[in-house]
Amino acid sequence: MRTEIAGAWARAGRGGVALVVVAGALCGCGRETERVPGAVSSSAVEPAPSVTPETRKAVPTPKVPRGTRVGYVVFDRESGRTVRQYRPHQVFRSASVVKILIALDHLERSRDVDPRLGLMLRSSDDAAATALWRRGGRGAIVERMARRMGLTDTRPPPADKPGFWGYTALSAADVVKAYRYLLEKARPRHRDVVLRELRRATRRGTDGYDQYFGIPRAVSKPWAVKQGWSGFGQGTSGVVPGDLGLGRPVLHTTGLVGPGERYVVAVLTLQPAGTSYATAAARITALTRQVCTL
Repeated sequence: MRTEIAGAWARAGRGGVALVVVAGALCGCGRETERVPGAVSSSAVEPAPSVTPETRKAVPTPKVPRGTRVGYVVFDRESGRTVRQYRPHQVFRSASVVKILIALDHLERSRDVDPRLGLMLRSSDDAAATALWRRGGRGAIVERMARRMGLTDTRPPPADKPGFWGYTALSAADVVKAYRYLLEKARPRHRDVVLRELRRATRRGTDGYDQYFGIPRAVSKPWAVKQGWSGFGQGTSGVVPGDLGLGRPVLHTTGLVGPGERYVVAVLTLQPAGTSYATAAARITALTRQVCTL
């Protein structure tokens, strides 16, 4: 039987979160300074394999835009299983998704909550993230949280760029682990602080970018999100090879979807060089809508 994550719990009584048919946008950059001029058409797509045979039979396979590196995971906390995934261990630079690790590390090590933490989470404020990044020892934050959460693909920024928290490497599988840690293992007061801000994610980040793309546009509330974006409209000397995809823009949508935070969703993308923010946002929203249809 076809069901939708979000979707029709009022209609079908199945505890999901209704899908919305609109395009949208994303958030979070770090200190990156690449420039990606121009735009790339989103018309050409190629199929991405589905997670399980059951899912593959039930619904169409999500389609990945050609030239876009993608990794996604959807975990159902009610059944305790991954219900959809594609290249779950593919590594991306984190952009602002790493702010979840920065926040939890700060809460677990500090007696008082820094007032900048809320702005960093709900509006993806980069200055707040940089202050907490320095305060926590920069890359040591990532190393501590990776050990604590059991993250296998996550590592700090390159040694020659220790201040660039947005260059942290992570995967969709590790993002899901981070959210599960938040919900299942973090101290209740720490969990409540982070969830309160993610549920209040503002329409725009403090840098002016619209962060209502992906999950906020593809599914109906309730949701709690941390978005990530980087490499749009900034200067660069050219494309730099490597798994971080420097010189190409990234756009990520991650969060918790449905009553009781039933689904953990992570959709990470490395866009073709020259892709505009609007084009990337429309692409990831369309992909997220497919990924969240189960």
